[in-house]
Amino acid sequence: MNIGFIGTGVMGHAMVEHLLAAGHTVFVYNRTQEKTDDLIQKGAIWQATPQEVAQQAEIICTMVGYPQDVEEIYYGTKGIFLADIQHKLLIDFTTSTPSLAEKIAQTAQEQQAQSLDAPVSGGDLGAKNATLTIMVGGVKEAYERALPLFEIIGKTYQLHGDPGKGQHTKMANQIMIAGTMTGMVEMLAYAKQAGLDLPKVMETLGGGSASNWSMLNYGPRILKEDYSPGFFVKHFIKDLKIALDEAKQMKLDLPATTLAEKLYEQLADQGFENEGTQALIRLYWQDGKKTEND
Repeated sequence: MNIGFIGTGVMGHAMVEHLLAAGHTVFVYNRTQEKTDDLIQKGAIWQATPQEVAQQAEIICTMVGYPQDVEEIYYGTKGIFLADIQHKLLIDFTTSTPSLAEKIAQTAQEQQAQSLDAPVSGGDLGAKNATLTIMVGGVKEAYERALPLFEIIGKTYQLHGDPGKGQHTKMANQIMIAGTMTGMVEMLAYAKQAGLDLPKVMETLGGGSASNWSMLNYGPRILKEDYSPGFFVKHFIKDLKIALDEAKQMKLDLPATTLAEKLYEQLADQGFENEGTQALIRLYWQDGKKTEND
């Protein structure tokens, strides 16, 4: 297939690598062109604008940072919707707002194309290992058309309903992760203060009912004092704000998620917005270090 991919950041980069390895022709665009250099060496074809990507490809994938970025690459002066997209499939992997997903679906339909909102979970490791969870909103026909692509980059994927429902499912996912991340860092803070051996604690809890994805994947990074982004703090704040805004519209109070969002805002205010979400431990450990003598 001829596939377009717009946005080659931490996760998009690995997704493109898998598509290339599967033998597909991939047209790429990224705001910072240098981030596509090694992909081009592996066979990807650079295009100068999102519009040009959409003109070349039959399936156009997008994976950018914020809803305003999604709006720009679809509706901007050099955006996807300026191309002839008749009979093409648009897939937005960005975590964005349900209302924008609905708007894109409506515009695509008006231009005789199809679209899916398909936000993913799994972070940098999920992207690198092709084990992403993909949460999809859209019509069944478009979903079935996208399945061969989902099989390449993901492990778990499911259609959750009409346009926007993929984004709502991702919000549910982020609400759950907010709880496991705050629980994990407070567990580590408590265990350290109690004088416990942290690797032993992690091993023990990983074998019981306290085990969870955040602890198993981000806990070891914390113990190594590795705060590189598998998922950026700034993007998690964006996601939690979307979740809380959607909850407010549904007249639903989420006090635990509200607290998690405030903690991550505090972390960003201290200058750590470009670190990984595991950097939340910095609020509990001085300089993010697990021992006093490090």
